Amino acid sequence: MKGREKGALAIQGYASLWGVADLNGDVTARGVFADSLARTGAGGVRMLHQHESRAVVGVWDRMVEDERGLWVEGRIEDWSAEARYAAALTRAGALDGLSIGFRATKARRDGRLRVLSAVELWEVSLVTFPMLPGARFGMRGPDA
Repeated sequence: MKGREKGALAIQGYASLWGVADLNGDVTARGVFADSLARTGAGGVRMLHQHESRAVVGVWDRMVEDERGLWVEGRIEDWSAEARYAAALTRAGALDGLSIGFRATKARRDGRLRVLSAVELWEVSLVTFPMLPGARFGMRGPDA
């Protein structure tokens, strides 16, 4: 893991799952993040707490589309009260949801569902209630 700082909490999980409708009716197709990640890499995607742009709580070190969905690995840092709060909630098991913030660039309707085939991925937030219930993270390494 690059640049692990003292006090950082390593996390990993799935931010999105292929072919699974979220509570808003959005479905991600495999490859939906490829162009965006090719442009920005994981470092260009912000780690926020509860989608609050002022609450950058860490950094994403790795994002990869695998056979199941978008796998993410990152670090919750200890650089602010909000980041320390997110880390404490995570350590206690009270925070384990992930939610993506994006702009759809290519999508189609399938009944009530919106199937996303290309998006600009802006951020992956640590959230209490993820829009996609299966989008979860956990601690990794010695903290787990």
